[in-house]
Amino acid sequence: MCASCIRAASVRSVLTVRLCALLLLLCSLGLCSELRVRVRLADGLVTDEVLEADSERDAISVEFKLGDGTLVTFVADFKQEVKIFRSLILGELERGQNQYQALCFISRLNRNEIIPSESMARLRQKNPHAIRLAEERRGLEQLTMSASVNLSRAWQLSSHIHNMCSEAREAIYTREADVKHWLDKGVDGSVFEVLPHTTEAPHFQACHATKDMWQPCLCTYSLRLEWYPCLLKYCRNRDNTGKGSTYKCGIKSCSKGYHFTYYVPQKQLCLWDEET
Repeated sequence: MCASCIRAASVRSVLTVRLCALLLLLCSLGLCSELRVRVRLADGLVTDEVLEADSERDAISVEFKLGDGTLVTFVADFKQEVKIFRSLILGELERGQNQYQALCFISRLNRNEIIPSESMARLRQKNPHAIRLAEERRGLEQLTMSASVNLSRAWQLSSHIHNMCSEAREAIYTREADVKHWLDKGVDGSVFEVLPHTTEAPHFQACHATKDMWQPCLCTYSLRLEWYPCLLKYCRNRDNTGKGSTYKCGIKSCSKGYHFTYYVPQKQLCLWDEET
């Protein structure tokens, strides 16, 4: 077996152990309502997506693995109105990287982005072998992440950040507009650190155009949630007197992409963003 195959297998094993530990933790908190869905990714591959709902903590998580081994996790914290994206990306050991690289992106959760946690907890899989495609493909959201988040103080934003982003300690990013919103709500300024901004430092190149591996640059990272329950469907019926009423009769599924741009102190931390 080739060295790269052995490395990939060992990293997948590590990620599997971490995922099992996370699931055990969730079950210990009373969160065992799990929905598994087979989803077709943009590259044509099929992945098993795991959706978890925690009605008690009012949160939802979506987790799946990409064809290159990247583990993507999304958490919607309705209580704090915060959403968290985390990617565990397989590293290139022959280029001096660790076994995997962790990234976390944090922003405000808007209304109607995803169904409520109590509704998610009631979902059941009718046909576990079906391969799902989203009914609505929502537009790509461009996010410039101009600040980093201090992990030790991130509990002020959401209690989920520490568990989600502990391995991305130096790579937890958020937006300037969200920072202003949270500061206005009373979050301490020590939670955030402003990163060099594109307008203030126009000499920073995009990482894909930077030749020097140790040069600071602007990295881009894209991910897509290919299938998630974004809206509840309502149906109408009438009783014997002709009086009408509505009831929940299903969900609408959506797909949405996110494109993050952020500063890195060296291109070595952004090897996927290279010219082909």
